[in-house]
Amino acid sequence: MSNIDRRAALQLGLALAAAPTTLWSAKSDDLLRRRIPSSGETLPMLGLGTNNYSPRTPEERAARRAVLERFSQLGARVIDTAPAYRDSEVTLGELLAELGTRDRSFIATKVTSRSGTRDEGVAMLDASRQKLRTEVLDLVQVHNLIGTAVLLPLLREQVAAKRVRYLGITTSTDEQYAEMAQVMRAERLDFIQVDYSLGNRGAADELLPLAADRGMATLINLPFGGRRDGSLFARVRNEPLPGWAAEIGARSWGQVFLKYVLSHPAVTCAIPGMTQVTNLEDNAAAARGALPDAALRRRMERDWDQLVNRGS
Repeated sequence: MSNIDRRAALQLGLALAAAPTTLWSAKSDDLLRRRIPSSGETLPMLGLGTNNYSPRTPEERAARRAVLERFSQLGARVIDTAPAYRDSEVTLGELLAELGTRDRSFIATKVTSRSGTRDEGVAMLDASRQKLRTEVLDLVQVHNLIGTAVLLPLLREQVAAKRVRYLGITTSTDEQYAEMAQVMRAERLDFIQVDYSLGNRGAADELLPLAADRGMATLINLPFGGRRDGSLFARVRNEPLPGWAAEIGARSWGQVFLKYVLSHPAVTCAIPGMTQVTNLEDNAAAARGALPDAALRRRMERDWDQLVNRGS
C-alpha cells in the first residue's frame, strides 16, 4: 500500500476533527478509553476476539478461562463473539458465569439472515441470549452485512425493548467496503466493525473517517493482519524493534502493531484474538501510555512499506 497521499491526509484530518479523540485513564496502569459517540459511554480500547473460543480439551478450556479472568482484572470489557464461531458463545456463557464477570463485560455478538427473513434473525438472537446466559446483549452486529435490510429494523425494535443496547454492522474484507459505506451513509448505527492494521490500511481511506463523521464507534478486527495481508508477525520474525518504538513505550512488535491501530482517532477498541494470558498482558501494555502522533504514524507506515518491499 502506498504512503499517505494528500487525500488520505485530508481524511485523517477530518477524522481528527470529528472523532472523540480524548484518551484517558484514571491511573497510569489503567487501560486507555474512548467514548461511544451515540451514548457517551466509555470503553477500554483493548477488547477480546473469540473466534478461537471453542476449546477441545480441558487444558484449552482452562487457558480460555484464565484469559477471561485476567481480562476482567485488567479492566478490559469488550468481548466480541458470533454464532458462526462454533461453540464460542456457549463457552463464554459458561466461563463468565463461573467467574461472575458478566456484569463487568460488554458482550458483542452478531446476527445474520441468509434467508432474508426476520424470523431467522429473531431465532438467532434468542439462541445467542441462551448460550451467553444473558437477557440483554450489549451490542449486536449484522455479520458481514448479511441481511442488513431486514435485521437493522429488528435490532432497533430490540434496542427500544431494552433487549439490545447498541447495534452495528461488520466486515473483515475490503471487497465489502463500498457496500459498508453505503449502509453507513443510509443508516443510523452505533458501531461498525472492520479490519484494519499497519499492513492493511484500506479502512482508513473512507470507512474510519466516515464513522467519525457519522458518530459511530468502531471495533477493529485483525489488528495483527489476516486474510488480506497475512500475519504481520511473520514479516518481522527476524527484525529488531525500530528505535522509535521506545518513544511510545512499545517493547514488542505486537505492541507496535496495536499502538498504531489504537492511535487512529476514529478507533474505539481493537479486538485481537487472545488465548494465552501472556499475549493478553503484552497487548494490554499497548493500550496504556503514549500512542503515536500523526508524524510518527506516517513514519511507521513508511518504514513498514519499506520492510515489505524489501522482503518481496
